[in-house]
Amino acid sequence: MTGHALFDTAIGECGLAWGPLGITAVRLPGPMRFDAAPADPPPAVRDAIRRVQALLDGVKDDLRDVELDPTGLPEFNRRVYEVTRAIPPGEVLTYGAVAARVGQPGSAQAVGRALGRNPYPIIVPCHRVMGADGRMVGFSAPGGTTTKMRMLAIEGAADPNGQEALF
Repeated sequence: MTGHALFDTAIGECGLAWGPLGITAVRLPGPMRFDAAPADPPPAVRDAIRRVQALLDGVKDDLRDVELDPTGLPEFNRRVYEVTRAIPPGEVLTYGAVAARVGQPGSAQAVGRALGRNPYPIIVPCHRVMGADGRMVGFSAPGGTTTKMRMLAIEGAADPNGQEALF
């Protein structure tokens, strides 16, 4: 079964699409297009929607057990998404730190490109990845870095060194 559903969150209307292997896409507020038709979500997808809503209301949930469908994704991107999914709510890493954890130090720009193509924002929390020294840099979702900062503020994020709250 495939489909998509739209749902309200603290940051606006989001969308989520699914297929037989798991979640295939997440959309943040703004223009949305899905390959699948609107449908009533199955129980696992309803649960994922509920948890995304709760996360965006400030509930600490890493969503790591939400099943994703990685069909067609390059291996490097899959590894970047796996590392990024391990960043707990309220914490951040730099692009360089993600690159090192993927086993390819010096590939921060490639990490940025992979996260710019992230089909599952929020579930793969690309908003938790910052530029060097905690700089707020690009975010490809609608609203750009403003949306990124809002999501990090909801989570009470600390700087990449864990020193103090970012907001």
